[in-house]
Amino acid sequence: MNSTASAQETPLRVARFEKVSPARFVQDFSPLFGDGGAQALSALRLPRRATTGSAGYDFFSPAAFSLVPGESVTLPTGVRVWMQPGWVLQIFPRSGLGFRYRLRLDNTVGIIDQDYYFSDNEGHILCKLTNCGEKPLALAAGDAFAQGVFLPFGVTEDDCARDTRNGGFGSTGR
Repeated sequence: MNSTASAQETPLRVARFEKVSPARFVQDFSPLFGDGGAQALSALRLPRRATTGSAGYDFFSPAAFSLVPGESVTLPTGVRVWMQPGWVLQIFPRSGLGFRYRLRLDNTVGIIDQDYYFSDNEGHILCKLTNCGEKPLALAAGDAFAQGVFLPFGVTEDDCARDTRNGGFGSTGR
């Protein structure tokens, strides 16, 4: 197979990004950023790839924020994702922000399981970011701050998981 043929192959379609409900977004946005959640939701952009060769879907900030070195922020993205069974979404900081500012996700890599979509919080994806660098970081509303990559996963031959999820951030280990 030549490089032209492989570049034109259509990747598997395994997921769909959606906005959470306005009520859910405002509930998660307001304690962190104050009023303006409804306006932020109306301007919210769903994740998207920048190029046809990109693996990562860029996540965009719903609000402007600044982080001095050592400071953290929790961003309610306003996004949820439906995935086919057997897939997971992994979220990483944008490469440039990690390189220039040492911007980090506090859980190192966000793991969005397929069943998180059905949680009571509508599967709302939140990202806690910390500026681990030495210079201040400022992003405007609508700036890309993270990227998500869909990956297939397997289970062991003797897997016997039967519980259902209801929540995030360690909800299945309680």
